[in-house]
Amino acid sequence: MKNIKTALVVGANGVIGSKLIEHLESLGNWNIIGLSRRGGLSTNKTQYLTVDLLNEAESKQQLHKLHGVTHIFYAAYQDRSDWAGLVAPNMAMLVNVVNAIESVAENLQHISLMQGYKVYGAHYGPFKTPAKESDGAHMPPEFNVSQQEFLTEHQKGKKWTWSALRPSVVAGTALGNPMNLVMVIAVYASISKKLGVPLRFPGKPGAYDKLLDITDAGLLAKATVWAATNTACANQAFNITNGDLIRWNDLWPKIATYFKMETAAPLPMPLQQVMVDKAEIWADIQASYGLADTSYEAVSSWAFGDFVFSWDYDFFSDGTKARRMGFNEYIDTEKMFFDLFDELKRQKIIPEI
Repeated sequence: MKNIKTALVVGANGVIGSKLIEHLESLGNWNIIGLSRRGGLSTNKTQYLTVDLLNEAESKQQLHKLHGVTHIFYAAYQDRSDWAGLVAPNMAMLVNVVNAIESVAENLQHISLMQGYKVYGAHYGPFKTPAKESDGAHMPPEFNVSQQEFLTEHQKGKKWTWSALRPSVVAGTALGNPMNLVMVIAVYASISKKLGVPLRFPGKPGAYDKLLDITDAGLLAKATVWAATNTACANQAFNITNGDLIRWNDLWPKIATYFKMETAAPLPMPLQQVMVDKAEIWADIQASYGLADTSYEAVSSWAFGDFVFSWDYDFFSDGTKARRMGFNEYIDTEKMFFDLFDELKRQKIIPEI
């Protein structure tokens, strides 16, 4: 008989959470509960709950029956207009879900926290690369750091453990997500082609030749479960990446070739400005190619695209700690992009031109 565990996936509809649920379902020995503000359609494998985790009372009321939870996988995120403003809401959500579940789940074993390179100050500017889990802290506020500090202190004297996963830019195909680079490129390319213009790299000039690593959402899901179920990983952080590096000046022309497009010299263009009026063009593309009825807002992550394409400095970490401890998965990033574009075509999100 399999040892059945119960996963509570917080942020179930995001690029990270949705792929994690898919992976847990494939393993066959997990009961799965997906938590998000949007909820979801429950299946025989996953039960979805709609919860506003910013509301402490609602969190307690909605989660008080989840006695069987053994693992919390926390991948929720609330965006704000400035870095300091991110701390309060993102701390509140984590604290509310941990307190609610800890009070009712007698067999809670592990809390998995999803982080990122903001821990290393990567969002401010050039940072030490490759970044290592042992690198020194930087001046607060930073919500990823505050969340880890909360778990570290809260765990003392408890039987459960925690782990922190630090991916780079996460690549996946989930819709309606504010941080989806694959969707940014796919929709930008599709609209560029419709308008008959070459596929120009829209970021800062210095970003075109810098080194960057990426994390596939499927690989991250495997690493997340590995860290959460391996006692040697208890109370530690891990960088998780595909295992290779890219430069846009090498990959971008290949992306243009994939979409059967010409490219031209990079031109710094803030996507939040130049793509804001393209909803009608997108609707025309959808009608012409019989695409799924997804709103322009659901496929628009332009602010995130501007953020990623602004990195005119190297952006990568050292992922060898996880590999030294036994997680040996890797993915060719170039192939990953093309496979994900193929998946968007199969889902009829972007056209097969």
